[in-house]
Amino acid sequence: MKIAKSKVLFQKALQLMPGGVNSPVRAFKAVGGSPLFIKNAKGSKIYDVDGNEFIDYVLSWGPMILGHAHPTIISAIKKRAENGTSYGAPTNLEIELAKLITQFYPSIEKVRLVNSGTEATMSAIRAARGFTKRDKIIKFEGCYHGHFDGLLVKAGSGAATFGVPDSAGVPESYARETITLPFNNIESFKNILEKQADSIACVIIEPVIGNMGCILPSEGFLQTLREETAKYGIVLIFDEVMTGFRVSKGGAQAFYRIKPDLTCLGKIIGGGLPVGAYGGKNEIMSMIAPEGPIYQAGTLSGNPLAVTAGIETLKILSRNSTYEKLEMKMQLLENGLKEVSEMAGIKTRFYRVGTMFCTYFTDTDVVDYETAKKADTAMYAKFFMGMLHNGIYLAPSQFEAGFMSLAHSTRDISYTIDIAYKNLKMI
Repeated sequence: MKIAKSKVLFQKALQLMPGGVNSPVRAFKAVGGSPLFIKNAKGSKIYDVDGNEFIDYVLSWGPMILGHAHPTIISAIKKRAENGTSYGAPTNLEIELAKLITQFYPSIEKVRLVNSGTEATMSAIRAARGFTKRDKIIKFEGCYHGHFDGLLVKAGSGAATFGVPDSAGVPESYARETITLPFNNIESFKNILEKQADSIACVIIEPVIGNMGCILPSEGFLQTLREETAKYGIVLIFDEVMTGFRVSKGGAQAFYRIKPDLTCLGKIIGGGLPVGAYGGKNEIMSMIAPEGPIYQAGTLSGNPLAVTAGIETLKILSRNSTYEKLEMKMQLLENGLKEVSEMAGIKTRFYRVGTMFCTYFTDTDVVDYETAKKADTAMYAKFFMGMLHNGIYLAPSQFEAGFMSLAHSTRDISYTIDIAYKNLKMI
């Protein structure tokens, strides 16, 4: 595989952008080598500037559930662009997308469109604080909710820890308002509520962790979170920026039958264009300006291009056969990767729900941040590079989820499984 042009571009990028990229994981630091610079994409494939073709399981980190450059989406964007790209004023498109979202997510009675997942989580937390008139929030280890200051904190060895910034530039005084707990540990959660429930505004969680690979909630974990937060008047926020429309048509909340107070969405509702949203109970959302006293605004919120792409995407996802087809493809990949790992004698743990998945190189069940850290990242890096050199584009980190699209063919999946077996045997 020749990557000469990508290497040249990366050197130029290093002079102009921090680390040569506009989002850290793109730099390939977790797997080694230079990142590929992509020229174009179509269906299940992406193509780099050197002319290499790859079957793509990153899918722009989730939103391309229909595949790249879906003709319906592209046609709609082109047509809409002819009428202008941004107005800074309301459009009927926003109403149409909002209606679709509320149909997919009955827990969302009112919704506010924003421009990113980070903006959605940041705004939802502000809404929860304004509604409850409390300051502290609870998050869980391994759950990523964007680069909002109050959420860039880390925990220690499993016990609850307070206010340790996980990034330079985050004031300790601000981070102290965040309590971080181990995922899937309901006892630590209950202990905190017994001591501090009156000061806690909200609990925010990825119901399925997608930024530590793919970690599923243990039986009863989410249900208990719902029960306990309701008991103490704490707002439960599901960050479904990644899981939304991926875990199921109605997201993780439909799959696990949980009704959160607020939901954060992104990725797919923009059809590949930048977008985010948060919404939930009318009594909370009615406190958002201009209806209420909690301020939040955005010039490009409800951008007509992103909203148009989102509407067309959700229309296709609403068809009866869409999720059956996605499940069939995902089941085929899951069965194949599990089988070839066993045949090659490599200890792995494969997890997936809906069209999100991850293979960990470990012989330990992965249930939280601590067990995820036991995975062999060096082995994953070797596997990643072997797959890449054979035309398979996986997430360039052991701790990122993979995704399936409607555009992936049986041939794509079979080839992926065959190449995975060859690389596992070499490892």
